[in-house]
Order: sequence, then structure tokens, then C-alpha cells
Amino acid sequence: MAADESAPAAVVTAAEIARLAGVTRAAVSNWRRRHPDFPRPAAGTATSPLFALTEVQQWLDRQGKGRETSAEVDLWHELRAQYGDELLTALGAVGARLLGTAAEQPLAEPAAAALTALSAERDAHALYADLVERCIASATRSGGEPMTTLALERIVAAFAGSADEAAGASDRTIGTVYDPACGIGTLLLTAVPGAHRYGQELNPATAAIAEFRARLGGGTATLACGDSLRKDAFPDLRADLVVCDPPVGVADWGRDDLLLDPRWELGVPPRSESELAWVQHCFAHTAPGGRALLVLPSSVAYRKAGRRIRAELVRRGLLASVVALPPGLMSSHSLPVHLWILRRPAQGDPAPTHIRMIDLSTADPDGIGMKDCAPTPEQIADVPPVDILDDDVDLSPGRYVTPHHGDYPVEYAALRDRIQSLARDLLDLLPELPAGPGRIEAAPMGLGDLVRGGLVDLDGTEPTSRTDQLDTDYLRGFLRSAANTRRSTTASGTLRLNASGAQVPQMDVGRQREYGEAFRRLAAFEELLREAAAIGGRVGALAYDGLTSGALLPPSATSVSSGKSESQEAQDQ
Repeated sequence: MAADESAPAAVVTAAEIARLAGVTRAAVSNWRRRHPDFPRPAAGTATSPLFALTEVQQWLDRQGKGRETSAEVDLWHELRAQYGDELLTALGAVGARLLGTAAEQPLAEPAAAALTALSAERDAHALYADLVERCIASATRSGGEPMTTLALERIVAAFAGSADEAAGASDRTIGTVYDPACGIGTLLLTAVPGAHRYGQELNPATAAIAEFRARLGGGTATLACGDSLRKDAFPDLRADLVVCDPPVGVADWGRDDLLLDPRWELGVPPRSESELAWVQHCFAHTAPGGRALLVLPSSVAYRKAGRRIRAELVRRGLLASVVALPPGLMSSHSLPVHLWILRRPAQGDPAPTHIRMIDLSTADPDGIGMKDCAPTPEQIADVPPVDILDDDVDLSPGRYVTPHHGDYPVEYAALRDRIQSLARDLLDLLPELPAGPGRIEAAPMGLGDLVRGGLVDLDGTEPTSRTDQLDTDYLRGFLRSAANTRRSTTASGTLRLNASGAQVPQMDVGRQREYGEAFRRLAAFEELLREAAAIGGRVGALAYDGLTSGALLPPSATSVSSGKSESQEAQDQ
């Protein structure tokens, strides 16, 4: 019997391709980006593409990908067997062996033998890059050490080039690149080939891996270990390009010791806005005519505590662009992030007339940065500064970019899938809270007393603990109690923290942390809920627009479009 040509061809996801080839999901993403002949999606959506299995198998056979990576997979398993979840230690041992230097925990057999065999067949730099890629993918899945993902690396590199082109500076030579929180060097070592690189990293083990990557890659890099905010290793450096994926939500970033620091050109960052300290640090190290690109949580664009500094960025014409990126780009969380692009004007540069807002929040993370996935005109809005300088100074691109719906069915399906994913994430974040006795048997502590005693800082919009005997999230959570909210609500209905009247129960620090963890999860739940509400608004508007324009049909419309009513179809049956 002849094969049924109308039968649908088998399709696979990117994760299934990774299993077929014995590589990571990130490796498949790289193949899609680097190999023009990689099979195009045959079905699915922009965020969840599906590929024809036969085309994938033929491509893998032509490339020899499955055979090529089998020894590497074996080496990775040996590393996991020796080092467990200490992946940075494993990478450090591999880098030291490839360079012939001593390691604190050297490779044991058979990992050493596997590495020796592989390094005899493959370029050491490419081999180490593949192992780094596996480490990043593993950390992303397990929630381990936060690392800059390869997708984020590609996005920053793409916008580093497009930022200069948009400013008419594409012919300017970028001689120096700087990353003050370089981690294992992902952003620092991939942006602008040929430039001299300067990086600083707090964790010595992480900094060592960045150095191994730089030495194996043959580039020029100067790396330092230490805290860039508290002890800047390059105070006189002015780089042509600054890239940074800084740590987020750090309460103790050194504000008290840095109040008079000359880096705060736009104002002293509030204690609760460590990200804005990194923004100003990066800008202070940007040369005239240069650019700074920072990956920041989307909430930095609208939090009240940072309003004054955001306003100064806009007012002085230092913010060139904000790019809203899709969720899933970070290794430590699934929340959306923004890319801020700052510019330091050179002498004679004209005053900017707008800030470019780009909304890629619904894009395919694997596609951003590819030539055919650049922002479309409908995803861009050039906004005059005066339109931003209101009471909020909200830098969220979604506030200014008018959604354009080209392919209604595809976009609606993608947003519907995203809502399903958000629903699962929301349920995971919402803690299970068992029944309590109905009251907390603990003596109250006055917030005013804690502030006067130097234990709590009220800088910014929320209090922050200044001692390890008081958990900040526990403190903030209890200050949201109904009683404290009543005390802090003015007659006009405005909520302003009343330090003199607010109280929290006195508990040992262990119990505080239990409450703090619950409050942290609730805060993350609320932030994700805000994202879900925004996406819900978009999908609702899309559905109304699609239904009323004829681009979408209601669920029962398939029978109506065939020219028969439901009763007629029932009679036919």
C-alpha cells in the first residue's frame, strides 16, 4: 500500500532536537542562529516552534552533530560525577588543565582522560566554550549560580551594534569594552571582536573562568576580582562600550560608604535601588561618544524610589533607548527584563529629540538578534522626553509602543500559551499557608524605635534592615498588615508609611526568615500577576480586534462558515 501523503509529518521541539543530538537546548539555539541551512520551523508558534523530524535528522547527519558531541557529553557526565552541582569548580579545573596551570580541585580520572582525548581532536577554545554553554544551560534549569544566558548575550551584542548605527556612529572604532560585573565573561568576551576588554567580578572562582575564557580565546583582557561599587578596580577607565548584567535586589550595596561618590551624577541612589547604582557606575565609565548597555528588571522602569534618577536620565538626554525583552532570558528567574541603552554625548553632539522605545516582550527569545528578527517599525516608538517626564517617569516601552497585529491567529495562540505558562508559574509562587492559631504571641516592636536604633533604614519607598538580626522581607511583609496599613493611610486615601505608629512582632531571626520567605514569594507572585494582567490586556484587545475585523472567528464559527447551522449538521448526522 502506498504511504498516505496527506498524513502529517512528524515534528519535534528544540528540546527534543537537543536530546537527539546529545547537546543542550542552548546549542540548538546557536545552530539556528549560526547555520543558515538549519531547518526552518514547520509548525508551532513563534515562541514554541516545531521542526520536521526528517529534515532535522538529515541536517544532523550532514553536520555530524550527534557523533561530534558524544565524547563531550561523556566528559560532561564525568564532571558532574566528580563535582556534582559545583559546576563553576568543574569549569575552573578544566580551564586550568587546558592552560597547564594548577587548580584547587584538579580533575580526577576518568574526567582527565576524557578531556585529554577531546582536546587532542578539538580546538581548546571551542571545547571550553561548549562546556561553558552546558554549564549555563544547567544553571538555568536548576536555578543555580546566576549566569548571563547565551540568548541574552546574543541580544546585547546585536543591540550594541544597532545602537551605534542608530546614532550615526557605525564607523566609530570601539577600542575598549568594560563590564563591571562580568561573571564568567559572557557579555564582556563576545561584544565587539578585537577590542581590549576590562572586567571586574566579585566571585574569585567566577573571575577565574572569565580569565580562562579570555586566554583560551586569544583576546586581550584585563580582569580584576572585587566589588566594583565599593572598590572600583578601574576608576580612571572610560570605555567606548560598557555592558553589564548586574546583580539585582541587593540591599547592602555600600550606599552608606558611598554617599559622596562622584559617580552619582544623577543623584545618590536610594538604598532599595541598587540597580540604579549600577546604571550610574556604568555611565561614569563611559567615554564621550560611547554607549552603556545594561540588563535590568522591568520594575526598575517604574518603581517610585527611582523616579528622580530616571527623570535626570531623560532630562539630560542620556537615555537613548529602552528595549522590553521577553520572559525566560534570565537563568535565575522567568520574569521579563529590559535593556537600557545609555549614551554619553561627545562635544558637539546635537541634543537628542527622542528616546527610542522598543517592545520585544512577545518575541521569540531565540530569534532576537537574528537578521530576520530585528524590531519591526510597529515595535518601535520614538518618544519625546516631554511625554515621559510626568509624575511617574515610566520607562516601560509597552506604555508607548502601540501594538500592531500582523498575524492574528499566530499572535493570539502565542499569548494564550503564555497565559497558560503564567498560570502555572503563579500557582507555583503562591505559597501553601496552613491554618494558624488566629493571633501571633509576640511582643510588638515599633518601627520608629528600630529606625532610631540604626537597625532600619527608611531611605526610598520601603524600609530596609541594616542588621543580620532583622530580615528585610519579614519587616516589609508585616508592615503591610491591615493595622499598619490603616495607620499609614491619610485622610485623602494616600498610603504613606507611618514610622512612628507602625509595629512588627518581635521574633527570633530564624522565624523571621520563615515569614520573610513567604512574603518574598508573595511579592514575586504580585509582580508576575502584574505581568499577567498586562498580557491579559493585550490578548483581550487582540481578541476583540481580531473578532470584530474578521481576522479571528468564535469557536462555533467553523460550522457557520461551512454554510450549515448546528441543527442542520445534527440532522445530517
